[in-house]
Amino acid sequence: KREIGRFYPKEEDGSVPVGYIWARTIPCQNPVCGAEIPLMRQFWLAKKDKKKVALFPYVVGQASCLSFKIVGTGYEEMPNGFDPENGTVARAVADCQVCGSVVDAKTTKSLFQQGKAGQRMIAVVLHKPGQSGKRYRLATEKDMEIFREAEKYLAEKREKLMQEWGMDPVPDEVTPEGKGRGAERAFSVRNYAMNTWGDLFNSRQKLALITFCEKVRQSHEKMIEEGMEEEYAKAVVSYLGLGVDRLATFGCVITRWEPMRETPANVFGRQALPMMWDYVDINPFSGMTGGWGLALDWIKNCIIQFSLTSNAPTTITQSSATNLPYPDNYFDAVFTDPPYYDNVPYSHLSDFFYVWLKRTVGNLYPELFSTPLTPKTNEIVVYANKPGGKEEANKFFESMLKKSFQEFHRVLKPDGIATIVYAHKSTEGWETLINSLLDSGLIMTGAWPLNTEMASRLRANESAALASSIYIVARKMKRQPTGFYSEVKEELKK
Repeated sequence: KREIGRFYPKEEDGSVPVGYIWARTIPCQNPVCGAEIPLMRQFWLAKKDKKKVALFPYVVGQASCLSFKIVGTGYEEMPNGFDPENGTVARAVADCQVCGSVVDAKTTKSLFQQGKAGQRMIAVVLHKPGQSGKRYRLATEKDMEIFREAEKYLAEKREKLMQEWGMDPVPDEVTPEGKGRGAERAFSVRNYAMNTWGDLFNSRQKLALITFCEKVRQSHEKMIEEGMEEEYAKAVVSYLGLGVDRLATFGCVITRWEPMRETPANVFGRQALPMMWDYVDINPFSGMTGGWGLALDWIKNCIIQFSLTSNAPTTITQSSATNLPYPDNYFDAVFTDPPYYDNVPYSHLSDFFYVWLKRTVGNLYPELFSTPLTPKTNEIVVYANKPGGKEEANKFFESMLKKSFQEFHRVLKPDGIATIVYAHKSTEGWETLINSLLDSGLIMTGAWPLNTEMASRLRANESAALASSIYIVARKMKRQPTGFYSEVKEELKK
């Protein structure tokens, strides 16, 4: 905070900036207009039962850009007929509020890819210690001056850390391409020229994150200097590294402002990184949601909860499910929740965290961070973009899943039990799982659908997502080669 706190200055009355609302911009394509279009999904700042505040866009004279004012509870009255729900962009189709022309989705993407898109700071979210609630004001030129100062300092610090670490402190690893199903469909950001993981952060966010990375690394050095036991110091700094990851999920250019709660929303509302037209740039020192203090509290609470699960110590190993480092007939039970066919691109999503962990604790875990991004070759997920397309990807998934189930069969005791959790909307997804199970030697003895997902989650609200998973129970039993109908019928009744 001593180093970079000046880039999040307090107001004269002591109010603390919680965050800064930004909108990406593109030029109107009407040749007689050319106005700057701020891309905003909607204009709400606060949308609660007793507090409704919004940004009201309006045009002054022959201005080439929109002006804004804050309206609603505690501010100027909301104009008649104004619906803050209707923004300037939906599904990449943008409306120019100055001349009324429309920019189609293909053109919008093209403008981003050509480097013709920009961004504009619209408003500042404030909180006064000792008072409840948030206040809002429009961004000023002074706010932009401070942001530009942060940009200058970023350039200096980035160069310094690059020399010290031998790598770019801002993640320069590439993001997945945003095409097709599987991994690619989850990353529409790539369609808008966010080609590296560092592109997911604006200048001030990059500065904040690389500074936190530096301090985490220095904290490990200091613990060792002060004589702390090496493994303990490594554990502590690992938790701090996770804190930086948590900070990144609230501090990037696809973090949306949530008006129903008046807080930033974690970027992983679902298992994807979609494009966000307007975003909030949080103050990591605000003491509010998304800040460093609450990030550490969240991790600490997780540690406490995990520590309550057993009085006995737990052993955690990292290995492939297709080659378990355990002897035959070793376990009483195996529980697994394998990848759901092509539903989630796990490794690609985990790269969001991997690139920052590499910069905080990668030097302490060289065996885990030896690759530029997470290893993907043997990941048991259907990625249709691999050589051979969907057909080969399906064969790979089925064979690897079969190997995993065969390993579970091997390490289970004769009277052991295996539980497999699975969910998928397609018959091919289920067919693949069942084939793998049948070929493994495990015999399915029961199956139950259990509701496992929150109905209010973003993923459920936006699509026909599954709310329940099937829990399959399987055992090591000898399969009978022939079943007589009369016997099977009686067994089914039982």
